[in-house]
Amino acid sequence: MGRRLVPLTPDCVGDLPARCRDCLFWEAGPVGEPRRESGSLSAEGPADGLRRKRAWVSSLTQEWGPCGRLVVVDETRVGFALYAPPDRVPRAAAFPTSPVSPDAVLLLTAWLAPECRGQGLGRTLMQSVVKDLAGRGVRAIECFADARGRTDSCLLPAPFLAAVGFEEARSHRVSPRMRLELRRTVSWRTDVGQAWDRLVGSGRGRVSLQPALRAGHVSRET
Repeated sequence: MGRRLVPLTPDCVGDLPARCRDCLFWEAGPVGEPRRESGSLSAEGPADGLRRKRAWVSSLTQEWGPCGRLVVVDETRVGFALYAPPDRVPRAAAFPTSPVSPDAVLLLTAWLAPECRGQGLGRTLMQSVVKDLAGRGVRAIECFADARGRTDSCLLPAPFLAAVGFEEARSHRVSPRMRLELRRTVSWRTDVGQAWDRLVGSGRGRVSLQPALRAGHVSRET
């Protein structure tokens, strides 16, 4: 089984799972925007959401660099992670635990196809994120978490983040802000695979994506 990690590019956005490719939860502002419970958000339907998401990724990539990583297995994209500077994420200002620390990049979301979990791919993906950001001089990664542990929202479950080394930077009963110091990633790299595997039996395992993510498609709820 051939596997590789590649940067998320604008061309790849259309290959994200259906529930993610047109979702603008993070990329759009929180005021006056309708959204489905699953996290999908678009002003004029899926086509408009996809166009706007692709434009966001394109602009950010040009000005800041890659804003995500994809896991590719046998030319099929089976997982991804999305991250960005907090000032490029309109939704970030809406959380009660804002703002994100000035030395941190915001991890928006991550996803791995259910059939590919338990094989170390989750660990590989997250290691790739850490390596990319550390190589750019980033000191920490922060993430707005779901303290209820839900896996059907655009937030990563707090138990998962805690299991891979994130600690609360600011507590909250619903959406704590969690932080990972990149200098502590040695232990994080060891634990992340096990934590991801523990997530398999939850709601994400019910997500259906076209045959895994056609050779060129990926996502979760973004």
